Amino acid sequence: MDEQLCYAYAVMGSSAAPQRTALAGVRGVADAPVVLVPSGAVTAAVSPVPRDEFSEAALKVRLEDLLWLEATARAHHLVIETLAVHTTVLPLRLATVYLDEDRVRDMLRERGPAFTALLDRFADHVEWGVKVYAEVPPASPPAPAAEGPADEANPGRAYLRSRRHQRQEREDAWRLAEEAVRRTEEQARGLAVERTRHRPQQGGLAQVPGENVTNDAYLVPRGLAEEFRGRMLHAADGLPGVRVDVTGPWAPYSFTAPLGPDAQEGAGQR
Repeated sequence: MDEQLCYAYAVMGSSAAPQRTALAGVRGVADAPVVLVPSGAVTAAVSPVPRDEFSEAALKVRLEDLLWLEATARAHHLVIETLAVHTTVLPLRLATVYLDEDRVRDMLRERGPAFTALLDRFADHVEWGVKVYAEVPPASPPAPAAEGPADEANPGRAYLRSRRHQRQEREDAWRLAEEAVRRTEEQARGLAVERTRHRPQQGGLAQVPGENVTNDAYLVPRGLAEEFRGRMLHAADGLPGVRVDVTGPWAPYSFTAPLGPDAQEGAGQR
């Protein structure tokens, strides 16, 4: 055991029979089996992982390796979503590592009341992601070709006209995007019980066409999930150049912020 650490995925209630069945054959991070560590009313899903890959020092390097990070994130989320089919789960942050199962039990015992309150709050609810994208023209287009004799005689005037046209296009695109955002917020009323607004995705994170205007997560009762999805998918109807992407349903990743700083303690600290 000296060469292994304990990777924690999520916390759930301790009625674990369905969860144990669901986890049979599931391989987690580092292709490790997933086991349940109970403590009173709550249980954590964990895996044994190699110290040389998941120690505090090693993680500082590994988390900069995009291929390793992607593989680890996929395995992490696979375990959480497998459990979420059967029960309410509180996802822990990626790379939450403890020295051993005893340290996990200590954490569960210390934070049991807080976990239980969150499990009650999220029971029979799911998370949906809603992103609004807009096709916004670039800020600096190439200089236009002359459209006629007047433009050939006065290229500066042609350039200014092009810039005004381009500025108007950008303003129109943003206006339509703002209308789509307003619609998503309006359509969520009466269905979603909470909303979290994330930073819009840019650069390498924005892997789809268009500019990400908003990046929201909604907590929705499971019985209203399909109605919520249907409303969001039609929120951009009649708005050219605007798209609403809907993802889910997920475990409530975006609503477990209280688990973050305290739960994710490096292997050298717990």
